[in-house]
Amino acid sequence: MSLPFWCVFITAVLIFVAKIPVAREMNKESGGYDNHHPRAQQARLTGLGARAYAAHQNTFEAFMLFAAAVLMAAVTQTQGWLIDTLAVIFVVCRVLYLFLYWGDLHWQRSLVWIVGLVCTLLIMLSPTLR
Repeated sequence: MSLPFWCVFITAVLIFVAKIPVAREMNKESGGYDNHHPRAQQARLTGLGARAYAAHQNTFEAFMLFAAAVLMAAVTQTQGWLIDTLAVIFVVCRVLYLFLYWGDLHWQRSLVWIVGLVCTLLIMLSPTLR
């Protein structure tokens, strides 16, 4: 499996990693995880819980675009050090993004988000650079 595909896999796992603090805050704020109505409970989260939930949701959003970008590069047989580097930078950005969101470091989080987005868009455009 190629490095960009591994990055897609890691990014998919990050979706579930991002859920860990959400579940922890649901337990803490509400006295237990409401498995009957978890989305309603998540909507009531505040502070760290609300930020963790937003980070979790954003991880889904970023994953879809990144996976599409990697597939676009693969289908067009665009590969090499540039795609590999951009994919790794994206994964690093997504990990940093989670920690920055959880830590309420808003402008740093936005900066890392932009870098990740640019990496994704460059991977999408990479077939035109061949």
